[in-house]
Amino acid sequence: MGEARWRLIGCALAAMIALGQTSTNAVPAESVAAFEAPALQGSKPWTHERFDGTPSEFAFAVVTDLQSGYREGVFDVAAAELALLHPAFVIAVGDLIEGGTEDDAKLRAEWDQFDARVAEIHGPFFHVGGNHDLTNGTQRRVWASRYGPRYYHFSYKGVLFLVLDTEDYPPARLEEIYRLRAAYLAARKTDSAKADTLPYAHLMEAEVGEIGPEQSAYFETVLDENPHPRWTILLMHKPAWRREDGRGLGPIEAALKGRPYTVLSGHLHRYGYSTRNGRDYITLGTTGGERAFDGSAGAVDHVMWVTMTSAGPSIANLRLDGIFDKTGHVPAGGEALCLDHGGPKCPH
Repeated sequence: MGEARWRLIGCALAAMIALGQTSTNAVPAESVAAFEAPALQGSKPWTHERFDGTPSEFAFAVVTDLQSGYREGVFDVAAAELALLHPAFVIAVGDLIEGGTEDDAKLRAEWDQFDARVAEIHGPFFHVGGNHDLTNGTQRRVWASRYGPRYYHFSYKGVLFLVLDTEDYPPARLEEIYRLRAAYLAARKTDSAKADTLPYAHLMEAEVGEIGPEQSAYFETVLDENPHPRWTILLMHKPAWRREDGRGLGPIEAALKGRPYTVLSGHLHRYGYSTRNGRDYITLGTTGGERAFDGSAGAVDHVMWVTMTSAGPSIANLRLDGIFDKTGHVPAGGEALCLDHGGPKCPH
């Protein structure tokens, strides 16, 4: 075959490759005009061209308790739905594993199982600890080895996130509460009336937790070093603002004075909304934990969808059986579970 013919074939192959690349590779989003339409005279079939969305806006999702009465498969539905929705990231408000043990291997296996559940979510997942996750010294050590600090902060697109640990007891008190809790949980399995007479059933920390002085000082410093975020979002497991003795949220609230912020917590397994200091304080329901199915207020399986706008967070709560995929079905077998609109596994 002559040299000239080889050159022709080579040019044809190069053209085919270039054409294939052009047809299969998407045009970079940043090079595409945000909105284009033919020039129309007179009226237009759309209301205006002030599109809702800017580069500084983003959406994140919050999941809540799936332990304390874990219901098989429900959290998996939430994870599959979040994979469809593509939030920038997902963050929790605690009670992610059953916990309640000092067996290191068992705890690591539970965390392995949980992390596998969120692996299909496209954005990062931020861990937040609850009483099921951080109820004894062993659990603290396992957490530290896997996830680092129990309380921390980060910023995303100018929004400051404060992640608190509401199981922040001194070591001796942590051990004492762990023993009281274990006795209470054991009694509940056989005699719930007796369990209600045990010390843990009336323990203040069981309801509101604790934020120690070192943790409060940490967040006071964070706030001092970040004087002008767009907004501040606080996430914690127990509603620590209900504790008024200086080991609740009070010192951090004082440091937040005059700033726009929102507080999100879990633990109570019922959705609740209130205002405090002119700010939104929200307790989430469940994402697969024990809950009532009597239609009572706040008893719901959901994820929270938060869109950060220039005016602050716009919050929507999505019931798990209110989202279905392109085939018209609740993903991950959700239609076979007991969610908010009934199902074959609902209590009768």
